[in-house]
Amino acid sequence: MPAIRPRHLCSMAAALVLTVTAPATAATAASGADAATLREVMFVGNNWEGTADVIKSTGDFAKIGRINVIPDKDQRMAEINADPIRWIAFMTIRNSVGEGHDQFVDDMYSTPDGTSVVVSRPSFADVVSIDLSTGAVNWRFPVSGYRSDHMAVSPDGKRVAVSASTSNTVHVLDIETGRQLGSYSTGDKPHENIFTKDGKQIWTMSIGEVNTALDAPWLDWTKGDRRITVVDATTYQPVKVIDMRRRLDAIGLTDYSDAVRPAVFSPDESKLYFQVSFFNGFFEYDIATDKITRTKTLPKNPATSDDRTTFVNDSRHHGLSMSPDGSKLCVAGTMDDYATVVNRTTLQEGPLVTASKPYWATVSGDGKSCVVSESGTDQVTAIDFTTGKKVVSVPVGDHPQRVRLGHVAADWTSPAG
Repeated sequence: MPAIRPRHLCSMAAALVLTVTAPATAATAASGADAATLREVMFVGNNWEGTADVIKSTGDFAKIGRINVIPDKDQRMAEINADPIRWIAFMTIRNSVGEGHDQFVDDMYSTPDGTSVVVSRPSFADVVSIDLSTGAVNWRFPVSGYRSDHMAVSPDGKRVAVSASTSNTVHVLDIETGRQLGSYSTGDKPHENIFTKDGKQIWTMSIGEVNTALDAPWLDWTKGDRRITVVDATTYQPVKVIDMRRRLDAIGLTDYSDAVRPAVFSPDESKLYFQVSFFNGFFEYDIATDKITRTKTLPKNPATSDDRTTFVNDSRHHGLSMSPDGSKLCVAGTMDDYATVVNRTTLQEGPLVTASKPYWATVSGDGKSCVVSESGTDQVTAIDFTTGKKVVSVPVGDHPQRVRLGHVAADWTSPAG
């Protein structure tokens, strides 16, 4: 395995402390008459570039086209430069979670009819809908606070939930109009959101402060209120709150972070698999018994420092997906520069597939491959779930992060300009 380049987070004393971006939820599949007029694709968000590449969802994953997701950049920047508080927020994002870069696209989902893509833009603290034919903005929703983050789409594709990380809020929007349908409060710095497959609940993971250097286990209390907030997806009222601190302590893991990062349900939703800050591995949580039932520690790259302050946004491993039959997990070993497929029954990992700062893991359209974004080399790589071996890598834009399944018109091409 190749040596890893030293990576350091820039920090900045400012009036605001912001958070990071990172399981993938496939966009709702087209059905009926729509299926004949739509094409399934993958959207790859190039966070530092402000574009989204559109690639095939199976096979050779070849590039189909590209979308500019910041067509209104000049207008947004004029607003930011005219407001000292917003300028401080913008610069804090650049110099903390952005690692010296602006964060122009975190997450994205296409609308059910394949005419638009909805994008969260952290540096602009908003969500926008981009017309896939013209490249123009259909609607814009400014989130509360100063940064937007991960999203989730409902199983019917009609609602999108977005984390407003600095206001500890999740907004739920109508995906066609951008109208807010509801919102709810979370722990500190909401991050990942997951709709249950029946669409009745939303699970939101709050990761707390990830941009401070107070990373030693005995300073874990400084990271804030980290918990899973489960809400009713109709009323947006809390159903339950899960704090993994108590569950980790119960199995003797008192020095482990309780900041839940990417997570994925088993197909029957009886178990939740999740990563936490600083840990090279993942946990299995049994929902009925409310207990962590298994811990999987994955190999360390000997070239990776154990100095927690060198981990990008506190995440040693960041990216988790599951094969459709539930037999395999795919893990992005971000700081250890590899991805691997893990047998869910035995928890035995397969080959360690070299990957440069893999930041996300999702599932191909046919369910045969895990697809990881390699933010260090600006490419996405497909890994076969059966063999655990690399299938293909395809180049994309600057610093790819989230990768989501979606749809475009069958004859779609990139918007002009």
